[in-house]
Amino acid sequence: MKIISVVGARPNFMKVAPVHKAFNQLKIKNDKLKIEHLICHTGQHFDFNMSKVFFDELGLPEPDFYLGVGSGSHAQQTAGIMIEFEKILLNEKPDLVIVVGDVNSTIACSLTACKLHIKVAHIEAGLRSFDRSMPEEVNRILTDSISDYLFVTEKSGLENLKHEGIFDQKVYFVGNVMIDSLINLIPKADKSGIHSSLGLTKGNYIVVTIHRPHNVDFKEKLSEIIGMLNRLAEKRKIVFPVHPRTKKSMDNFGLMKNIHDNVILTDPLGYIDFISLIKNSELIITDSGGIQEESTFLGKQCITCRPTTERPITVETGTNHLVGDDFRTTEITANEILSGHKKQGVIPPLWDGKASERIVEIIINSFTH
Repeated sequence: MKIISVVGARPNFMKVAPVHKAFNQLKIKNDKLKIEHLICHTGQHFDFNMSKVFFDELGLPEPDFYLGVGSGSHAQQTAGIMIEFEKILLNEKPDLVIVVGDVNSTIACSLTACKLHIKVAHIEAGLRSFDRSMPEEVNRILTDSISDYLFVTEKSGLENLKHEGIFDQKVYFVGNVMIDSLINLIPKADKSGIHSSLGLTKGNYIVVTIHRPHNVDFKEKLSEIIGMLNRLAEKRKIVFPVHPRTKKSMDNFGLMKNIHDNVILTDPLGYIDFISLIKNSELIITDSGGIQEESTFLGKQCITCRPTTERPITVETGTNHLVGDDFRTTEITANEILSGHKKQGVIPPLWDGKASERIVEIIINSFTH
C-alpha cells in the first residue's frame, strides 16, 4: 500500500508529522504490513531550506518529492501545484493521497488525485468559518466535497458535513493531529532558551501573530494595530514574530519606527520556540487558525481578531475570545484579561494526542478488509 501525504505551508508540517510517526509505529508492530508512506512538499510558502527547521524539529524525513512551486496568485499557485503533482501521481500510482488543513496545496492535490481516481483523505475536515471571502474557506468546502475519508477534529465539523449532505460513512471523528504534535513537542519546548534570549519573564508577556491580508495590507488598519500594541506594551512586554507579509507592509508604510520598545519584533520562529512562548504567555492575540486550538489545549487566554472562526469549540468550551476585527474591542478585551478576568476552558473531546493513531488505523482497516 502506497500513501502520499502533502505539505505546503508551515501548519501542514505539524499535522503530517504525527501521522508519519503513526505509520512508522504500525510498521514496527506488524512487519507483515506493506506500507509505504511518502511525503510531497509543494513549496507553497517556503523553499525547502527555509522549512527544513520544521522538518528537523518535528522528526519528519526529507520530503520524497519537492515541487518548489513558490508564491504567486491563487490561480497560479493552484495550477502550478496541480501540474507538478499530477506527474508524481502518474509515476507513483499511490493508493491514497492525504491532504491536511486548508491551504492551496490542499485543494490542488486533492483535486488532482480525484481526477485520476485516486482516493483522498482530508485531515481537519468539516471546519467552517462561513466567510467565503477567505480563500481557506473555499479550499475547505471543495476539498471536503471530493474526499473519500473526512477526519474531523471537533463536533462542529460533524454538524457541518451532515448539513452539506456528505455521507456519514465517509466521516470519522478522530480528534486533532495538531494537538498530537503539540503534546509530542512540549518536553522539547520546556527546554527552549527563547525566554532568556528575548529577556522575558514567564507568565508576564503577550504573544502576537497578525498576518491576514485585511489586517496588514492597509496602512490605516495596520497603524491601528500597532497603536493598540504600543498601548498594551505600557503594561506588558509583547513578542511579535513578524510574518513576511506583515513585515513587508510595515516597511512599505514606514511603521517600523513607530514601535514601542517593549514590543519585541522577531523573525518567524521555529515550532519548538513558539510553543514555549505560548505555553508560558499570559495572553495571545492572533488572527490565525491553529493557535486558537493550541491555546485552548494549554489553557491560555487567546483573543482572535476575526469576525468568525472555523474552530468554534475553542470559543464555546475553550479559552478563545472571538472579538471581531475592530482592534478597539481587542484592546478592551486584552485589558480585562490582564486585570484578571480570564475564561476557564476545558480541553475538547479526543484532543488527547492519539488522533493520528486513530486515522492510521481507519485507513489501514479500510484497505485491508
